[in-house]
Amino acid sequence: MPMKHITILLYIFTIATLAIATVVERMKGTPFVMQEIYHTAWFFVLWLLTGASATYMLVKKQIWRKLPTALLHLSFIVILCGAATTFFTGVKGYMHITTVNETTSFTDAETDIERTLPFAVRLDSFVVKYYNGTDVPSDYVSHITIDGQQRTISMNKIFTKDNYRLYQSSYDDDHKGSWLSVSHDPWGNRITYSGYLLLVVASCMMLLSRREGFRRLLRHPALRRGVTMTLLLLLCCHATKAESISSISRETADSLARFQVLYKGRITPFDTQAREFLKKLSGRESYKGLSAVQVVTSWQIAPMEWAKQPVIKIKDKSLRERLGASSEYLSLMELYDEKRDYRLQQILADAKKGEGHDKLMKAIFETDEKVGMIMMLRGGKLITELPTDGSVTPLNNVAVETEILYNKIPVTKILFMANLTLGFVAFFLLLASVARGRSNKFTERSRKTLSMALYISTAILAINYAMRWYIGGRVPLSNGYETMIFMALAILTISCFMIRRFPFILPGGLLLSGFTLLVAHLGEMNPQITPLMPVLTSPLLSIHVSLIMISYALFAFIMLNGIVALSIMRKGDNEAAERVETITILSRLLLYPAVLFLGIGIFIGAVWANVSWGRYWAWDPKEVWALITFMIYGAAFHAGSVKRLRDPQFFHIYMIAAFAAVLITYFGVNYLLGGMHSYANS
Repeated sequence: MPMKHITILLYIFTIATLAIATVVERMKGTPFVMQEIYHTAWFFVLWLLTGASATYMLVKKQIWRKLPTALLHLSFIVILCGAATTFFTGVKGYMHITTVNETTSFTDAETDIERTLPFAVRLDSFVVKYYNGTDVPSDYVSHITIDGQQRTISMNKIFTKDNYRLYQSSYDDDHKGSWLSVSHDPWGNRITYSGYLLLVVASCMMLLSRREGFRRLLRHPALRRGVTMTLLLLLCCHATKAESISSISRETADSLARFQVLYKGRITPFDTQAREFLKKLSGRESYKGLSAVQVVTSWQIAPMEWAKQPVIKIKDKSLRERLGASSEYLSLMELYDEKRDYRLQQILADAKKGEGHDKLMKAIFETDEKVGMIMMLRGGKLITELPTDGSVTPLNNVAVETEILYNKIPVTKILFMANLTLGFVAFFLLLASVARGRSNKFTERSRKTLSMALYISTAILAINYAMRWYIGGRVPLSNGYETMIFMALAILTISCFMIRRFPFILPGGLLLSGFTLLVAHLGEMNPQITPLMPVLTSPLLSIHVSLIMISYALFAFIMLNGIVALSIMRKGDNEAAERVETITILSRLLLYPAVLFLGIGIFIGAVWANVSWGRYWAWDPKEVWALITFMIYGAAFHAGSVKRLRDPQFFHIYMIAAFAAVLITYFGVNYLLGGMHSYANS
């Protein structure tokens, strides 16, 4: 059998093995799949053979003649070598330090053997830092002394000495002891990081080099003919019926909305805190015709009456069944039994006794957080007024009115619905023109309408982004929501500059920005009234998620390109062949940034995990399926070796089928396979 066929079979078998492993993990559990698959000799040999055969093919084809391509493939080899080095030479463990004695050893997590450290560690003090005015931890800090020098270890802040890395892990209830994770990986970590850096450099070179496929495709004359694509997404809106509930008047609420409070470490109008409180509680910004300010203030005035209102949203079905709930919304009173005992406490105790109840326990904690917010409101601890001693300067009227206007207009929701709707209409106009045997170009009137929509959408989002910048006093790039908004604005702005040369960018810009804004809107549906866990505050997390979500948007674009191309192929005339060529070139062009964004996003996530937990890869189902998706789409670049990929029909069928991996990665893992990343479904 030719080496090329052996390499392809090994590649396919590796992908299949990874996919099967995630299913086995769901059935047998993580310890089983680690012991029987991921940490076995045969699994290592499989990767070794796959890498070796691929390397042989690269050498045989003299890949070094194309430097960016050679460096890209070399980066994968370096990353695999780094992972293998970590697997064979790396040591992970844990240690318990106290304020009483120095510790000079740690316990190996794999063998439970005590290993000696080349230095001594003593805990000077352990401190739990809290967010201002709350009992929510913002950080866990161990002040330590190592070889006579004082150091600090906290979440996302590790300490390194003599190639040993110490991570904050846990602590004793009396705060006199702290648990640290220990990682000793002097070579594997450096090799892997070198591979990550090489990957980024090679990716940039792939996009910039004139000799590589991306620039050649960008200059292809077929792109000038233009192609229109779209994405169909439906939004279901639910209306609520108003009924008589004790509340303050709308006029009074509008006045109170401008009352300034301390919230999330800054001065805001009370309107901001009230809206996020109600959205966190029920997923909405109003309740039965009442504004958020009316709800919050009225709850303080008539707490017993509001305790009977079904305003707490319970998203998890299993928790609703345990509570005997008939709908998604429960009242505060329904969470207590006849004896006034808290029902969630007993459900949590029962869940801890079983196995595989991570999702249920997460739902319990989330609901308990909502109850805690209500109790803080009723106890007068939720709202913090500005001090009257002059130590804080209130906002000016312009800032207050700007923030209230920003809160009042749901720009993200309006724009994602508008942009995706326009793409939806354009998509069916395209299919209709193809079905009638006409040119699939837009009419002049349609082009002007879509161009105007693009410019208006860009202007509105730019103003909205500037308002958020002004309100926050900083560049809005500190979390996933703000990063998504920035990405959408970037897509729209680039589209405005490129539509003259590339007419297909016009609908594509609306589609991709609409998809990105949809992701931002979904993230905004459950705002964090209480700040994020300390481990999740790293800016790397936002970049990691943003890059991967943009890659998913591009993959969706390519998938829909394939559907249109296959529809046009049915005509079989010369014009249809030209249109298919244009769509194929466009899809191959978009494949470059899509795969590179996904690859860089995966490895930025690995860096974040390494900084936070001391491991850059844990074979979590989401990680595995992201790798599978990367490998499936990466294969599409090898048309020079795989003849079938040169056939436009097979290429588009492959792209449509490949999108199933994206759907499994984003939705299937959350709802079926579980794992550390399954929180996304909430």
